[in-house]
Amino acid sequence: MTTNLDLLQPADKKIVGIYLPYYNQEKKRVLLPRAISLYRQGHLEGERKIEWGENIKFVASWQVSSLPADPTRCRVQFDGNADLNYQLTMTNVDFINFLIEIIENHRRHHVVDFSKGFYKKLLQRND
Repeated sequence: MTTNLDLLQPADKKIVGIYLPYYNQEKKRVLLPRAISLYRQGHLEGERKIEWGENIKFVASWQVSSLPADPTRCRVQFDGNADLNYQLTMTNVDFINFLIEIIENHRRHHVVDFSKGFYKKLLQRND
């Protein structure tokens, strides 16, 4: 079942204040409280859009920590298949930025999916 991003409640202002200096763009700052709330859930279910084909369901999970510079290890499993299990590690600030992109994309297209940039990192491609 896809995560319902419309039900996300903004994170506490104290927590948001810790991350705020890392985001300069106003549109990111506006979405930051909800992105932190999503981050604190520790998981996300969505669908990877496939051009000319059916979307592929995925489950992403990560450990939650409190500091912006802490590392986050994110695991993504596609289609419930253990052979399609990938992981990457990045700072919380960078990972939460990808969660902001998910929320932006969801508002525009009503789809819960990571950005192409996230998938490039996940699959270790630097095109």
